[in-house]
Amino acid sequence: MFIQMKVSGIILDPVSNIPIVILKDAEGKHTLPIWIGLLEASAIAMELEKIKVHRPLTHDLLKNILDQLKAPIVKIEITALKENTYYALLYIKPDGSEIAVDSRPSDAIALALRTEAPIFVNQEVLDKSRQLDARESEFSEDNKDKWTEILESLDPEDFGKYKM
Repeated sequence: MFIQMKVSGIILDPVSNIPIVILKDAEGKHTLPIWIGLLEASAIAMELEKIKVHRPLTHDLLKNILDQLKAPIVKIEITALKENTYYALLYIKPDGSEIAVDSRPSDAIALALRTEAPIFVNQEVLDKSRQLDARESEFSEDNKDKWTEILESLDPEDFGKYKM
């Protein structure tokens, strides 16, 4: 089963300074943090903040190519979590036939934001993510509670404070 989610924002991991994109479902029952690269975080943040550039960046270029080819992105799915790596698929519909293209979740999310395509996460990914969090031995129980509190209380207005 897949659950539709939206990008809640981007934060920086306070320990590693690695960007984290936060996905949340509409009811607020599920939160999925995904650690991503700095360039992808910048691409996502620029779209969240509606920052326009004079020349197309990589994700804008790919969107423009797909638009010219009349091959819309129908949806993206975050499909799996294997060995601490997330996997995603872009569903593109050229000539009326839907195809799935392998993608890193961060790139898929950046494109979904630009094309207003819905983002779905496999329930199994959410379950595995929670299991990883529960088994993470390097964090104390106090830190787990702190992270849960931080992730659950994220406010979109907070995300403009962080520079990528």
